[in-house]
Amino acid sequence: MDFEFTPEQKAIRKHMRDFAEREIAPKAQMNDRECKFDWDIAKKIFAEGFLGCPIPEKYGGLGQDYVAYGLMTEEVNRVCSSTRTLFSVQTSLVALTILRWGTEEQKQHYLPKLCSGEFIGCYGLTEPEAGSDAANQQTRAVKDGKDYLLSGQKVWISCGSIATHALVFATVDPKKGHHGITCFIVDTKSKGFSAAPIKGKLGLRASDTSSLFLDEVRVPEENILGKVGEGFKVAMSALDNGRYSVAAGAIGLVQGCIDACTQYAMERRTFGKPIGEHQQVQAMIADMVADCEAGRLLYLRAGHLKNKGVRNTLETSIAKLFCGEAANRAGHNAVQIFGGYGYSDEYPVERYFRDAKVLNIYEGTREIQRMIIAQDALGIRYANGQSSGRPTALAAVV
Repeated sequence: MDFEFTPEQKAIRKHMRDFAEREIAPKAQMNDRECKFDWDIAKKIFAEGFLGCPIPEKYGGLGQDYVAYGLMTEEVNRVCSSTRTLFSVQTSLVALTILRWGTEEQKQHYLPKLCSGEFIGCYGLTEPEAGSDAANQQTRAVKDGKDYLLSGQKVWISCGSIATHALVFATVDPKKGHHGITCFIVDTKSKGFSAAPIKGKLGLRASDTSSLFLDEVRVPEENILGKVGEGFKVAMSALDNGRYSVAAGAIGLVQGCIDACTQYAMERRTFGKPIGEHQQVQAMIADMVADCEAGRLLYLRAGHLKNKGVRNTLETSIAKLFCGEAANRAGHNAVQIFGGYGYSDEYPVERYFRDAKVLNIYEGTREIQRMIIAQDALGIRYANGQSSGRPTALAAVV
């Protein structure tokens, strides 16, 4: 195993870190306080071409691998989780999904514009009655000549109000269950399509989160992504990519906590010495560092498998679960280390604490990740489609 990054991976990591510290970090706290999606920052991200990191150059991307993309995502989230959300949605959930499932015409039309930021995408899967039970789609798609009429509601959709295009999952035949679900690329300017921002969020306050409403939105059949009835497969493959970027981002949050706490612990003094010299503070920082190193290895392993084109649902779920939990532990400990100041937005750790919670929830709750992992270990359902070859509890009983 080679644990060294390539020169290209090191370069994009440094470039992203420099950009994040220069352009994103100075405005992160104020944007969070004002619940403001910052278009100025977004436009600078577009100009750098960051959104197309793992997309091939022939489709307007940077042509980098998944390890480089993970490192870039980590660096963004080190300073701002809200900004990382744009990367996760635009690149992982939308562009990479079109890259895998789209026709050549769809790829040529959508991918260059998604990479440049001319198009903004969102991922319309979650509904009021279809969160973890993603197959329970109530949005309907009714055939009307060569078009489909889509009607329904989506909730908790990141970038929903700013998107020019949405991947919308709807059922063409409720009797077929998940086999009836189909994915449509929907122009958000279409008649009958509307979005309403969701206010009062605990975290990610500087990102856009919305509900989507579709009232007989007409979508041409050439805008079907994949085939009719393949929508559930499309959705799950997209989540494999989304969970990867969430895991990488979570480690960025942990690293942000470490950076803030190590500096503060050597500046703040109690009982005549820096608090960093107190064992209990050292223990909390040590736990953060250990979690950070372990989580980084987990998401990079998933990225390595993605580079090889190997199915990685299990490894991505493990990374998403562990890294999300690590981020929540780090946010908790960071506030504790800062004490009363950690309870104020004078320092970024209270924002890290709030932003961490959603990592246990979206793109598959921690309970769903545990179910995937446990069922694979028990031999009930193999996450990667086949046995990993490891001994399982079920095999031991048999």
